[in-house]
Amino acid sequence: MRTTVNIDDDDLDAFDAVWQAEGIESRSRAVREAIQEYVERHTALESVEGDVIALVGFDYDHHEVIEDLHTVQHDYQDVIDATAHTHQGEWCMEAVFCRGPAERVRSLVYALRDFDGVRRVTVTSLAAV
Repeated sequence: MRTTVNIDDDDLDAFDAVWQAEGIESRSRAVREAIQEYVERHTALESVEGDVIALVGFDYDHHEVIEDLHTVQHDYQDVIDATAHTHQGEWCMEAVFCRGPAERVRSLVYALRDFDGVRRVTVTSLAAV
Protein backbone atom coordinates (compact mmCIF):
# COMPACT_ATOMS: atom_id res chain seq x y z
CA MET A 1 0.00 0.00 0.00
CA ARG A 2 1.19 3.52 -0.69
CA THR A 3 0.56 6.32 1.76
CA THR A 4 1.56 9.93 2.19
CA VAL A 5 3.11 11.34 5.36
CA ASN A 6 3.99 14.95 6.15
CA ILE A 7 7.43 15.11 7.77
CA ASP A 8 9.58 18.10 8.62
CA ASP A 9 12.53 18.39 6.19
CA ASP A 10 15.11 18.25 8.99
CA ASP A 11 13.53 15.10 10.45
CA LEU A 12 13.42 13.44 7.03
CA ASP A 13 17.07 14.34 6.36
CA ALA A 14 18.07 12.85 9.72
CA PHE A 15 15.98 9.72 9.07
CA ASP A 16 17.53 9.28 5.62
CA ALA A 17 21.04 9.65 7.04
CA VAL A 18 20.37 6.95 9.64
CA TRP A 19 18.89 4.30 7.35
CA GLN A 20 21.57 4.91 4.75
CA ALA A 21 24.34 4.66 7.38
CA GLU A 22 22.82 1.36 8.55
CA GLY A 23 22.89 0.00 5.00
CA ILE A 24 19.14 -0.45 4.67
CA GLU A 25 18.25 -0.72 1.00
CA SER A 26 15.45 1.87 0.85
CA ARG A 27 13.50 4.49 2.74
CA SER A 28 10.40 2.30 2.42
CA ARG A 29 12.16 -0.57 4.20
CA ALA A 30 13.35 1.79 6.94
CA VAL A 31 9.84 3.18 7.42
CA ARG A 32 8.42 -0.37 7.66
CA GLU A 33 11.02 -1.23 10.32
CA ALA A 34 10.27 1.97 12.25
CA ILE A 35 6.55 1.17 12.18
CA GLN A 36 7.21 -2.38 13.37
CA GLU A 37 9.33 -1.09 16.27
CA TYR A 38 6.59 1.39 17.20
CA VAL A 39 3.97 -1.38 17.23
CA GLU A 40 6.26 -3.64 19.29
CA ARG A 41 6.79 -0.89 21.90
CA HIS A 42 3.04 -0.26 22.09
CA THR A 43 2.29 -3.98 22.37
CA ALA A 44 4.85 -4.38 25.15
CA LEU A 45 3.38 -1.41 27.02
CA GLU A 46 -0.16 -2.75 26.65
CA SER A 47 0.71 -6.34 27.62
CA VAL A 48 1.92 -5.61 31.15
CA GLU A 49 -0.63 -6.19 33.90
CA GLY A 50 -0.70 -5.84 37.65
CA ASP A 51 1.52 -3.50 39.63
CA VAL A 52 4.60 -2.15 37.87
CA ILE A 53 7.68 -0.04 38.37
CA ALA A 54 8.36 2.23 35.41
CA LEU A 55 10.70 5.00 34.36
CA VAL A 56 8.99 7.38 31.94
CA GLY A 57 11.24 9.89 30.19
CA PHE A 58 10.08 12.78 28.05
CA ASP A 59 11.24 16.10 26.65
CA TYR A 60 9.11 19.18 26.10
CA ASP A 61 8.95 22.86 25.27
CA HIS A 62 8.78 24.46 28.72
CA HIS A 63 6.73 27.53 27.78
CA GLU A 64 4.22 25.62 25.69
CA VAL A 65 3.10 22.99 28.19
CA ILE A 66 4.42 23.60 31.69
CA GLU A 67 1.13 24.50 33.40
CA ASP A 68 -0.87 21.69 31.77
CA LEU A 69 2.00 19.29 32.39
CA HIS A 70 1.99 20.08 36.10
CA THR A 71 -1.75 19.42 36.16
CA VAL A 72 -1.24 15.98 34.59
CA GLN A 73 1.51 15.14 37.05
CA HIS A 74 -0.74 16.11 39.95
CA ASP A 75 -3.55 14.01 38.47
CA TYR A 76 -1.21 10.99 38.50
CA GLN A 77 0.49 11.55 41.85
CA ASP A 78 -0.95 8.21 42.99
CA VAL A 79 1.59 6.42 40.72
CA ILE A 80 4.40 9.00 40.52
CA ASP A 81 7.04 8.31 43.19
CA ALA A 82 9.59 10.92 42.11
CA THR A 83 10.69 13.12 39.21
CA ALA A 84 14.00 14.47 37.97
CA HIS A 85 14.17 17.53 35.74
CA THR A 86 16.83 19.27 33.68
CA HIS A 87 16.84 22.27 31.33
CA GLN A 88 18.32 22.77 27.88
CA GLY A 89 17.34 26.25 26.78
CA GLU A 90 13.59 26.33 26.14
CA TRP A 91 13.48 22.52 26.21
CA CYS A 92 13.31 20.43 29.33
CA MET A 93 13.81 16.75 30.02
CA GLU A 94 11.94 14.96 32.75
CA ALA A 95 12.31 11.50 34.27
CA VAL A 96 9.25 10.25 36.11
CA PHE A 97 9.60 7.25 38.41
CA CYS A 98 6.32 5.39 38.74
CA ARG A 99 4.97 2.56 40.85
CA GLY A 100 1.44 1.23 40.73
CA PRO A 101 -1.18 -0.39 38.50
CA ALA A 102 0.03 -0.88 34.92
CA GLU A 103 -3.22 0.54 33.57
CA ARG A 104 -2.69 3.78 35.49
CA VAL A 105 0.95 4.12 34.37
CA ARG A 106 -0.09 3.52 30.74
CA SER A 107 -2.73 6.21 31.12
CA LEU A 108 -0.04 8.64 32.29
CA VAL A 109 2.16 7.76 29.29
CA TYR A 110 -0.71 8.38 26.88
CA ALA A 111 -1.64 11.64 28.62
CA LEU A 112 1.94 12.89 28.22
CA ARG A 113 2.03 11.88 24.55
CA ASP A 114 -1.13 13.91 23.95
CA PHE A 115 0.67 17.27 24.32
CA ASP A 116 1.87 18.97 21.13
CA GLY A 117 4.71 20.55 23.11
CA VAL A 118 6.02 17.15 24.25
CA ARG A 119 8.45 15.84 21.66
CA ARG A 120 8.67 12.21 22.71
CA VAL A 121 7.77 9.97 25.64
CA THR A 122 9.69 6.80 26.28
CA VAL A 123 9.06 4.06 28.80
CA THR A 124 12.63 2.97 29.37
CA SER A 125 11.76 0.29 31.89
CA LEU A 126 8.47 -1.34 32.70
CA ALA A 127 8.41 -4.39 34.92
CA ALA A 128 5.80 -6.25 36.89
CA VAL A 129 6.37 -5.97 40.64
